Amino acid sequence: MKNGRSLRRKRKFSEDFKKHLIREFESKKFSILELSKLHNVHLSVLYKWAHKYSTSPSPNSVIIEMKQSSTEKLKAYEDRIKELEQIVGQKQIKIEYLDKIIASANEHYETDLKKTLSTKSSNGSKKKAVK
Repeated sequence: MKNGRSLRRKRKFSEDFKKHLIREFESKKFSILELSKLHNVHLSVLYKWAHKYSTSPSPNSVIIEMKQSSTEKLKAYEDRIKELEQIVGQKQIKIEYLDKIIASANEHYETDLKKTLSTKSSNGSKKKAVK
């Protein structure tokens, strides 16, 4: 122990082990994050191994993986948007239906229901004239 800190032992992993982890990642059995947690290996180390041992045609390409939770959130958001669009559509149909009913009633009673039924302002909102 030096200055109150414990020294960590440096671990060395075999090349076969590194290749095995990268094969698991490439076969989509595990994400880089999951492998990191399972084997207690830092993410940056796994990404270096992926670049070094990858069997993909262009090993110099950048690896971007979408976390499962992000994919699930995106799907949930898309479902919610679809649901809200349906609700808005239903509300619009209802508004158009009610407008037609009002127009029909206007013709029948020969009046403008929107004007006659509109709310009148309360007496409290008008200013009294000062004498």
